[in-house]
Amino acid sequence: MIRRNAESGPSHRLLLPRGNEVVGMVSKALGASNFLIICSDKKERTCSIPGRLRRSFWVKERDMVLVKPWVVQGDQRGDIIWRYSIMDKDLLRSKGYDIPK
Repeated sequence: MIRRNAESGPSHRLLLPRGNEVVGMVSKALGASNFLIICSDKKERTCSIPGRLRRSFWVKERDMVLVKPWVVQGDQRGDIIWRYSIMDKDLLRSKGYDIPK
């Protein structure tokens, strides 16, 4: 059972990029769990949702996501490992992360 303080609302942990992970904005759904994403490092990547995460979250256009670039073709391809909520977008901006428009 999770205890929550009624005054502060539900507790929420913000996932921040670690290592080579980048924040990105979904610009276009390509089908078959593939998306075109504009990343915070000014690169456009074709990213997919890994099989173990496919049913964990739904991704739509204009969603903020956390992207892990591939080791090979890292400038062109990547995996979506997290989808941020609307409130997380403001928290990322306050922490200084550049969010693509």
